[in-house]
Amino acid sequence: MENALILVVEDNTSNVKFIELFLETAGYRVCAVEDAEAAQKAIATTRPDLILMDIQLPGMDGLTLTSLLKKEPATSDIPVVALTAYAMKGDKEKALEAGCDSYMSKPINRPRLLEVMDQLLTAAKTHSVEPVPSPASRTGNQEN
Repeated sequence: MENALILVVEDNTSNVKFIELFLETAGYRVCAVEDAEAAQKAIATTRPDLILMDIQLPGMDGLTLTSLLKKEPATSDIPVVALTAYAMKGDKEKALEAGCDSYMSKPINRPRLLEVMDQLLTAAKTHSVEPVPSPASRTGNQEN
């Protein structure tokens, strides 16, 4: 889904630069913000096609923001991919319960991220966003 607008909610400047470069090279438009409050403002002014949401953010965490977005009719259909550097047992389940459509641990597996994003963007276009199956269910690892 080239040219889709991706909102990156990430407080680590190095991660933002890496993700922006990677996504722009893949043909996506990128808007990056450093916290949940800035994300809420960005979403209100420019509706993204997909959100890459860091779980650990200053102030409101990414799962709380996702939960709020999924409760609002105007934003409930925006696919959200949870990203975390501190993957702990149960985090994936917490992310999915909060409304995230997929979950990936850092460092990001770039080909897998593009695959997940493409699946979610395609499903969102047909208004049938379903959680993307975890590779863990297929391969035994904990990423997604």
